[in-house]
Amino acid sequence: MRKVIIIAILLIVGPGIAISNAQEKVSIDDTGIMRWSSSGKEIQGFGVNYTVPFAHAYRSSKKLGVDPKGAIDQDIYHFARLGFDAYRVHVWDTQISDTLGNLLENEHLDLFDYMVSEMQKRGMNMLLTPIAFWGNGWPERDTWTPGFAHKYGKDGCLINEEAIKAQANYLVQFLNHVNPYTGQAYKDDPKVVAFEVSNEPHHYAQDPDSVTRYVKKMVESMKSTGSTKPILYNISHGVHLVDAYFKGGIDGGTFQWYPTGLGAGEELKGNFLPNVDRYDIPFSNNESFQEGVKVVYEFDAADVGRSYIYPAMARSFRTAGIQWATHFAYDPTYLAYANTEYNTHYMNLVYTPQKALALKIAGEVFHQVPVYKDFGSYPTNAEFGNFKVSYEEDLAVLNSSEKFIHTNHTREIPKDIEKLKHIAGWGNSPIVKYDGTGAYFLDEIQTGVWRLEVLPDAVWIKDPFGKNSLNRRLTEIVWETRKIDLSLPSLGSNYSVQPIDDGNSWKDKVDESGFSVRPGTYLLVKKGTKLKGSIDQKWANIRLNEFAGIEPTIDKSYVLHEPPEFVTANQSLTVSAEVVESSLPNKVSLLTYDGWRPVEIDMVKKHGFTYETTVPSRLIKKSFLRYFIQVDELIFPEAIAAVPSDWDFDADPYTVSVVGEDSPVYLYNAFTDNEEVSRVWRPGSYLAPLSNPGKGELVLKVDELVTIDSENPAANPVYDYSLRYHFAKRLEGRKIDELKQLTLVGRNLKEGSVPVQVALIMKDGSAYGSVVDLGTKDDYCILLKDLKPVRMVTLPRPYPTFLPYHFEGSGITAFDINNVETLQISIGPGMTDQQKDQAFEVAIESMRLE
Repeated sequence: MRKVIIIAILLIVGPGIAISNAQEKVSIDDTGIMRWSSSGKEIQGFGVNYTVPFAHAYRSSKKLGVDPKGAIDQDIYHFARLGFDAYRVHVWDTQISDTLGNLLENEHLDLFDYMVSEMQKRGMNMLLTPIAFWGNGWPERDTWTPGFAHKYGKDGCLINEEAIKAQANYLVQFLNHVNPYTGQAYKDDPKVVAFEVSNEPHHYAQDPDSVTRYVKKMVESMKSTGSTKPILYNISHGVHLVDAYFKGGIDGGTFQWYPTGLGAGEELKGNFLPNVDRYDIPFSNNESFQEGVKVVYEFDAADVGRSYIYPAMARSFRTAGIQWATHFAYDPTYLAYANTEYNTHYMNLVYTPQKALALKIAGEVFHQVPVYKDFGSYPTNAEFGNFKVSYEEDLAVLNSSEKFIHTNHTREIPKDIEKLKHIAGWGNSPIVKYDGTGAYFLDEIQTGVWRLEVLPDAVWIKDPFGKNSLNRRLTEIVWETRKIDLSLPSLGSNYSVQPIDDGNSWKDKVDESGFSVRPGTYLLVKKGTKLKGSIDQKWANIRLNEFAGIEPTIDKSYVLHEPPEFVTANQSLTVSAEVVESSLPNKVSLLTYDGWRPVEIDMVKKHGFTYETTVPSRLIKKSFLRYFIQVDELIFPEAIAAVPSDWDFDADPYTVSVVGEDSPVYLYNAFTDNEEVSRVWRPGSYLAPLSNPGKGELVLKVDELVTIDSENPAANPVYDYSLRYHFAKRLEGRKIDELKQLTLVGRNLKEGSVPVQVALIMKDGSAYGSVVDLGTKDDYCILLKDLKPVRMVTLPRPYPTFLPYHFEGSGITAFDINNVETLQISIGPGMTDQQKDQAFEVAIESMRLE
């Protein structure tokens, strides 16, 4: 079956105004892929959600005195630099409609129209979701709004006849609305590829017929405008209703992916490549689904601050047949210092440069990897096509003949340096040595002329995934003078550096070590070559002299350093710290003691703001290691202008417990580690303090191992309840080669015993474990040599909930105690069928290696 849809192509005739010139047919092939009929090419899109015209982002712009349109311009320029060609948003209908569904002309709608127009000028296409159902508050409280969603709420909107009429009316008016900045109604705008009816409707309590009636009413209202664009519907919520959705006349389905859950409240640590190994859709054999369009409206590895994961997600999307994906959500630059809009997400080119570059690489995956291409499972699929992802290096790389993009220091050698046209990165590579902590971009404009753009340094001074506020800064921006050294054959070593962005007067001469640079945009011109054209000429979808950095924010000094809890005696210790100031310090030292004698050890500058030194083994004796870090005249951790030899010096040092080689290594302590445990919440579970100071036990009350998933009630039952804890920090400075066994301290709070599986997960996702019968005693020992391969549970649990519960990799590597980093405790494995239907209550106090 082949569906044909008509989309007009535009001819630009003036600033922001366009008229229809011709019509381009869009077909949906038998596998549900949208294609341009004239060329047969797949319609691809990769980009972001972005919400400045609405809700918290809009209110915050007013509170902070920010011009929303100026902010939109700045961020859309960054979208161009990141290669985004797709945009999606759930429009806050509650702010631009009344209770009858009439469209309201107000500042929210005007800003939305302006934003869409500016995105289109940069070459972005749109997937628009006219109905959000949300209130206007998050993360604040909702306030009154004039729309039907405020009156009826999401549940009411799906079943109340008056609310349904209002939505149908609103959809007609929204599609017919003429954007004054483009001169096009949204129903006719060729840059609007498709419409998604609404955001995450929750139909799972309804019968299929009522769902079909609702969907059909929405589809008919949209088609009544004369629109021929594909109409999509969310089918990842309530997957048992897939047939009901398609009976309503939709052209395809929309999906989400949050493989690490949502709302952890802190940065998640560990290897999450197993969580994004595949995007398996349980109804993939459904005929209507196979013939329908498949897009991802939202995705993110929420609460993950590293840069390795997005290209792997894009790879899995392509394998699943997805042709469009938009990340949720890009932080407006004026809000990114505080990350208040959605604290479980964090994405901005200036404030999260490595993550943003990973998203840029993910976009390249979408445009280079064929749909339905399968690269196998992790860890085999960590290298695919022109791409590589590495958890161990926190690295993603695109390495093609003309493009080289990397998110961290890399030794990867470009495939063909002579043919390179575009380079983007963070840190050092074989062709660019850069000392800063912001992103940089290099583009060949013509033979012998390159454009260099350098973003300011960004430093996370606090965990950005916690409870945030506009009054708390999470990231500092620093304008530092940095060294950059290029090895580009097409440029050579004899070239000049010319600043070209407005107000940039920084110049430096090139020598054998490169040149110094500050944030801005520059032309690098080989001797004997001249730029063809002016510095403000258009190039691709930008102007040559554009730059959208922000001013420095730092007004104090920081030393960002977390000492290990324990180290092993008589072995040296590497100490690393980030020293963040408005300008580089003259000297950084570690101050400690050899007995009563003070010892000063110079710290050496590494990359960016990082300083490092080694405390020799002779100073690491049983007891405690205490030290300060001195930055010029300031002593940390308390940032005081004094020295330990002063008679009135009174400051607490960094303190590390030094233990013997035979001392156990505590991998998990319920009393101190409970907040960092990943598990599905169950009522009646809690942390109970014990009478011994510093001890407690995590009480897990599990009434049923299997709970019915309202979004996927027909799913095969998985009899398992698991928790996960990442303990890598506990191994820093410890010698563990000679340790022989695991000891679980815990007890069953009911009569008898209950099987509990204890597993250690290695860096590559390989898991080794064993089952103990947990009774009323305290200590349960497992010899490491007795551990066997077990299945890894994907925790935190993902959205949508139909995704696999266990990770099935391409193979399991041999157990290596030096590669373990995560603890998994499971109730379910080893149980009889009779036991699986029982209720359980156990208490876990600790886990140690000894």
